[in-house]
Amino acid sequence: MHGLANPPSATFVVPVEPPAGATDRTLGGILDNLGRHALHLVTDGGRLNEQLGEVVVHGPGEPVPPADSGVLLLTGSRATHPQTVDTIRLAGTAGYRAVVVKAFGDDLVGLTHVAEETGIALLTTPDEMAWRHLDALITSSKAPAFSDDTDRFTSIGIGDLFALANAIASSIGGAITIEDPTGRVIAYSNLPHQEIDEIRRLGILGRQTPDRPTNYEEYQAVLRSDSPVFFESPSPAFANRLAIAVRAGTEALGLIWVLTDRPPIVARAELVLADAAKVTALHLLRARGQRDPERAQRTEALRLLLDGAIAPRSAAAQLGVRADTSSVVLVIAPTGDGVEPILAAARIVDLVTLYCEAWHSSALCVTDSGVVYAFLPTRTTDEPSPRLLKLVEDLAATIQRSGRLDVLVGIGSCATGLAEVAESRAMADRVLAVLTGRAARGEPSPRVASVEQVRTEVVLRTVAEQGAAVEGQLLGPVRAILEHDATHGTVYAESLLTYLASFGDVVRAAEKLNIHENTMRYRIRRVEALFDLSLENGDQVLAIWLQLRLLRLLG
Repeated sequence: MHGLANPPSATFVVPVEPPAGATDRTLGGILDNLGRHALHLVTDGGRLNEQLGEVVVHGPGEPVPPADSGVLLLTGSRATHPQTVDTIRLAGTAGYRAVVVKAFGDDLVGLTHVAEETGIALLTTPDEMAWRHLDALITSSKAPAFSDDTDRFTSIGIGDLFALANAIASSIGGAITIEDPTGRVIAYSNLPHQEIDEIRRLGILGRQTPDRPTNYEEYQAVLRSDSPVFFESPSPAFANRLAIAVRAGTEALGLIWVLTDRPPIVARAELVLADAAKVTALHLLRARGQRDPERAQRTEALRLLLDGAIAPRSAAAQLGVRADTSSVVLVIAPTGDGVEPILAAARIVDLVTLYCEAWHSSALCVTDSGVVYAFLPTRTTDEPSPRLLKLVEDLAATIQRSGRLDVLVGIGSCATGLAEVAESRAMADRVLAVLTGRAARGEPSPRVASVEQVRTEVVLRTVAEQGAAVEGQLLGPVRAILEHDATHGTVYAESLLTYLASFGDVVRAAEKLNIHENTMRYRIRRVEALFDLSLENGDQVLAIWLQLRLLRLLG
């Protein structure tokens, strides 16, 4: 909705200490504000209704400083390490009321017992959440205000996005629009002294960013930047703009856009906007949880399960399924030129959810880094049934037809219980990598595939991920062939790979390369002579073929 032909440039943002003057500083209030997307309560230690003090970031081996009613973030500490247990005990005696850890798939039963004995609340945050971002979220939740504008913002209730937009606009000096990741306008300022242009007017009237040629580049620039991005207008009819992404951890929750020259914004606008994004994240998280609190809790539990960061028993309780439920994970990836994955995934997640819930009432979907993951309970632990394959094919066709968007879908291995869901997700990712690689190489390929259908390439990619074809592991002859081709323009690597893949059948290899069989024989003789190869040595042939094949597979 906002943009502009000139390439954007990121502005460096200096962190600003939030002011005092919180509204609800209790542990329960902070949990309500942030929601399970940022913090998950393991045990409250009887501290839910108590006020919290400062947030302290603690590294392994560091002393625990005293902090009355503080919150201790245990960075770099594994739940299974004895030092973590000692640190929690020390935190209790040092005056802390809450400790936050990352589970990384470890069982938290031991830490839970220690926290309960110590009388301290134990919480977890998603593994992908940056500690500095969590620190900012907790601090902003305790004092929802912007640097020097405390009085203006402390009265804004969580979820009142239009009031928040007006407060940001009043502080920053320009008209504000808050959008979700798909470009849907969810709130905007309406201060009388701030002018707007036609782009913003159409966006407000239609509650959707107008379709413009520069949308993709602009949204991509904002979503990839950690700081505000400035867009200069190519025409006096349109205003310049400043934009920032609103995030919780790595998840994009939305965007804030500011008209910067009607009237001109304040000199410290980048600082105010950076603070505004933190507070807006609290509002969007709370709004999401209020729309469907049960779904929000289940979605967060699924996100942890896919990462292997939650114990199966805990996941079963939160997902409302048995721990031994058989299931399969799908990964749906938008593809094509000019597609912004994060925006596209946000567009299709509701449709994917609709299809998956028709399959099973306990099915659930989440977006992550530009793809959609779907958890589908199944009746069998065998390979995907024809019925499931038909469902996924229909889903892909519907997305293409209704959303004019192509997708690739990887179907993971069948999990016999929740403990294997993370492995099913990993296999789905590998299948997607196979389909994406084929598309990049221009090879014919289906848009939907299961592990069993592409098992050979999945195995090869797994070998490649272990470093079998990285620069430092290449065999001398393979490296020499590649260097010779690059220097002299020859095609010995392709010729040798095709010859070996044809089991030494010269005629067949020549047909594949569309050359005369005598030319093929000449090339193979030259390869043996130039690079001191013996194609009678079975082990050497196997190793050379494997590395050449992996290099082609990985592009």
